[in-house]
Parts: sequence; C-alpha cells; structure tokens
Amino acid sequence: MAHLQFDTAEQADLRATAREEFPHNPALAYVLESLASEGIDLDGCRDWEDLRVEAGLPERDSENHVA
Repeated sequence: MAHLQFDTAEQADLRATAREEFPHNPALAYVLESLASEGIDLDGCRDWEDLRVEAGLPERDSENHVA
C-alpha cells in the first residue's frame, strides 16, 4: 500500500495554515489538519481519467478542449 506521509516541517506548515483558515473556512482547516496527521493513502486516489470516465465526459483533445 502506498502512503504519503509529510515530514515534521511540512506537518507544521499544514497545521499553521489550518489555524489561519479555521475562522473563514473550517472545512479546509479540517482537511489540512487531517493531511498533517494522517498523510494521504495514494491507493485510494483517483486521477482525472478515472473521474472523466465516471462522469461520462469525452476525451480531452483539441476539439473538446475548453479554454
């Protein structure tokens, strides 16, 4: 299982940003704190292609690209 864990300095930065964001955006603060403490399970991540297929969107090319 692939798992991304932040080092101590990165965790401190994420937590500092979470404290700054909490009054205005508590949901973002929660996510940042969770990232700092738990890291990211890379096996559970989906990329754009997964999301595109699930949503039934066409492949991205020069004709379908919206600038």
